[in-house]
Amino acid sequence: MDIALFSPSSLFRDDDDTTSTDEDTVDNSQTYLERTHQFLGMELVIREFSFHQMNANLLWPGTFAFVEWLVQNKSKIEGRHIIELGSDGSGTGALAIFLKKLYQVDITTSDYDDQEIEDNIAHNCRVNGVTPVLPHVKHSWGDPFPNPHPQWDLIIASDILLYVKQYPNLIKTLCFLLNSYKPRETATTPQAQDSLSESAGPAFLMSWRRRIGKEDESLFFTGCETAGLQVQHLGSRVYCITPAKPESVII
Repeated sequence: MDIALFSPSSLFRDDDDTTSTDEDTVDNSQTYLERTHQFLGMELVIREFSFHQMNANLLWPGTFAFVEWLVQNKSKIEGRHIIELGSDGSGTGALAIFLKKLYQVDITTSDYDDQEIEDNIAHNCRVNGVTPVLPHVKHSWGDPFPNPHPQWDLIIASDILLYVKQYPNLIKTLCFLLNSYKPRETATTPQAQDSLSESAGPAFLMSWRRRIGKEDESLFFTGCETAGLQVQHLGSRVYCITPAKPESVII
């Protein structure tokens, strides 16, 4: 990897972007930590970044809380074609791996356009017996999406609202995925056929457990509404965001 010219502090909203200190200079020699995590009775061995210039590095509590919510509400994901944005905020693919192992869902991971993140997710797939590895899309929020005809009818993510300055780019990507969704031509199971019906519509399910200022946090939700998306709080700090169209049905 090239030497990073990025400081995580540059992603947060502040009143003065002109100040810099020696703390912004980071040695980004790539190392990893491999930990064993318990996901509702399932043990996963997850390799996490000790440092990555565009990554939150370690698994956050929101991932585990979202796992619990999704298991309790598994009907929300059954038969869906899923893409996970941000790979649970840590570049590990842990949430997607858990869902694949437990429910054999059709799921794709996506994260910042970086080969090391893709390689780390593939490594975690193999270590936990998910082979072939999960399909992965390298995509930086706000950039043109690699697939111009997205076929994922459910987008999921946990704890991805930390970087306030990235909200416009995240919303731009969500608008594209939700508004450009095209159902697949064939469905192999009755559940898939039902979930792909036009009445269901695409949706974004997000768990947000990190605590930041309410003013900053609200920028994301008001930004979504301004962009023509509809926001619903489902409880337990889980949110559902859909296109604000008459035919859209919130799951």
